[in-house]
Amino acid sequence: MDWGISLLGLLVGFLVGLTGVGGASLLTPILVLVGIQPTLAVGTDLFYNSITKLFGTIQHMRQKTVEMKLVLYLAAGSIPGAIISIAALHQFEALYHRQEQIVRTALGFMLIIVAALTLAKLLFDRKGKENRIQQKPLEQKKAITVLIGFVLGFIVGLTSIGSGSLFAIALLYLYRISSARLVGTDIAHALLLVTAAGFLHASYGNVDYMLAFKLLIGSVPGVWIGSSLSAKVPVKPLRAIMASLILISGIKLL
Repeated sequence: MDWGISLLGLLVGFLVGLTGVGGASLLTPILVLVGIQPTLAVGTDLFYNSITKLFGTIQHMRQKTVEMKLVLYLAAGSIPGAIISIAALHQFEALYHRQEQIVRTALGFMLIIVAALTLAKLLFDRKGKENRIQQKPLEQKKAITVLIGFVLGFIVGLTSIGSGSLFAIALLYLYRISSARLVGTDIAHALLLVTAAGFLHASYGNVDYMLAFKLLIGSVPGVWIGSSLSAKVPVKPLRAIMASLILISGIKLL
């Protein structure tokens, strides 16, 4: 079982490095489907993600590809959103006794949404003129940025899914930002969000540290191998396959 968990981390890391599809969208549903409680799977994934995002953030900070003001505005909404969603499951008795089913159902719906958005982006994404919202300076979009952060942060706290994929889509269509800075900003913000959410889940006992460590043993070399091969294989068909698998996982969880 120990080797199996590390091999799972290797596979997920490899696919993330190869396709760029979010790790939580792959890892969390697999953990649930193999029998791990949904809340434990979500908390462990958030803790695991905080470590992987740390290394990515350090690299992007060195490269100066992080829009720090945008990161802070998003975090001003996303961290409270995540805290509210996690706390609500434990503080309200009606929710507490049904939290496993609530998290499982939320996971299913979010996987379907992420898969649909990924497929839509692959099929319909075309480079064109900037929209009106993109053309506005960041200071004029402060309120909507915090609101977007809150809504998506609430979802991430509940399901662990979307800290990369959903925020990346928001950054792509609402802000004037280069590809490199989009990735760096997305990763840096995700670090703040998943770390805060992971700590709160840990305070409720929803993190299996040994499981996270075993996953990391496999995922670190997996990401490196996948990233090395990403320029040599056609990525779009792979992303379509991964999105289809994520869609199937979401349907199975409902």
